[in-house]
Amino acid sequence: MTKTEQLLEILEKNKSVQEILERAGELKMPNWYLGAGGITQTVWNVKHGFCPECGIKDYDLVYYDASDTSYEAENIFIQKGKEMFRNISISIEIRNQARVYLWYEKRFGNSIEQYKSVEEAINTWPTTATSIGIRKENGRFEVYAPFGLDDLLDMVVRANKAQITEKIYQDKVDRWVKIWPNLKIISWDHK
Repeated sequence: MTKTEQLLEILEKNKSVQEILERAGELKMPNWYLGAGGITQTVWNVKHGFCPECGIKDYDLVYYDASDTSYEAENIFIQKGKEMFRNISISIEIRNQARVYLWYEKRFGNSIEQYKSVEEAINTWPTTATSIGIRKENGRFEVYAPFGLDDLLDMVVRANKAQITEKIYQDKVDRWVKIWPNLKIISWDHK
């Protein structure tokens, strides 16, 4: 069984992930993925023997549209998503990755350039295990994992230092190890 097949088999256990992957295409968001923590934490939950949605704060549904970076355009998808996924109890965060540079500094303290694609955004997400995007189109899954799937499937938490600070990384680690005690944490200073 390939790593991708292992991942998809685990994700089948999370009914919310399955519904989002089945229906997100109906929103007609350009170049979309379901990614980050909701995917990673589903894997951690299954590997810990927990319910598939335990400890998941939200699901990140991202897309890329540089032709309109207004909040109003993004909010159209947010509102459609709220209606479409109203039966999912965990929040679904819909974000245009072409807009992130507009608010990143205010939220995280340093400015960034505008991403050129949704994949470029995923390349900068905080850890190697959370730098992942999955979508389903025409009945086929597409997985984008710039650091591969080993860390994700082996429950290794390793900083992706492309953009985050040590404090952001440590805050995530501190939260995560309380929920998923079997994670293998790689220190910030590890080479």
